[in-house]
Amino acid sequence: MKKLVMIVIAFATLQLSAQEQKTEMRKDRTESKMDYSPEAMAQLKAKKMTLKLDLSDKQQQEVSSLFLEEAKFRADKKSDMSKDKAEQSISKEERLKLKNERLDRQISMKKKMKTILSAEQYEKWEKIGAKRGHKGSHKKGAHKSKQ
Repeated sequence: MKKLVMIVIAFATLQLSAQEQKTEMRKDRTESKMDYSPEAMAQLKAKKMTLKLDLSDKQQQEVSSLFLEEAKFRADKKSDMSKDKAEQSISKEERLKLKNERLDRQISMKKKMKTILSAEQYEKWEKIGAKRGHKGSHKKGAHKSKQ
């Protein structure tokens, strides 16, 4: 019985320390992303996409400029949000407006990517995006709805 209790305590201790390491690693990863300039983030994102989709040089330049535009927009939004954080609460109308703006930007991004990428590359890009979205929903505790 003593051995069993000791094993359970050891296992619980290992679980707690592993959980702490995961959160520390996650914090380090997000902090390192914050250190990059919008130009560097756009360039990294374009290079990753080049590796995944085998983009031509022209496609890589177009995608890079598109990502640069997106990164600058996000940096501006982030600075605006940090200023507004003092107010803290956002009204329902403002929240709805922000969601609509975000969705409009996503639609615009899809249209631009469709013009840059070939049909095969676009299909692969869509699959990658769908996987990323699916992973994110699990992290936030959302469950897949049954149909």
